[in-house]
Amino acid sequence: MSNHLAELRELAQFERDSMIERRVREGADPAEVYAELPETEELLVLMLRDDELEARGQMAEYTLARMAQQTRQPNAETLGRLADGIDAGLYRGIARRYPQLSRTVWRMLGDVEPVGSLEEPSFRSLG
Repeated sequence: MSNHLAELRELAQFERDSMIERRVREGADPAEVYAELPETEELLVLMLRDDELEARGQMAEYTLARMAQQTRQPNAETLGRLADGIDAGLYRGIARRYPQLSRTVWRMLGDVEPVGSLEEPSFRSLG
């Protein structure tokens, strides 16, 4: 399992480096690029989340919910909260499987959970 994690970490670092290079070549300020992009460990957690979504067959629903969240449709906020709940549950699972990513996961959970929320989110279908 740690070999898989090492390979994914290397891929995440390569992806981050590629994003930095592309944006700097396009004329972006390097300091802003570094500040705006997720850290390598965050990209690693996102990759693991995406792998789990694919394994569950939920990637399409999740992606549509995230896209709908950015619209003005009446249920956009609800769909965003559902996707946040899925993120929170998946992130917790990642922290349990990969304790070395716990600190990153907890930092990322701050982006998806309301302050003071200690309850496990339910895994409801987005559809």
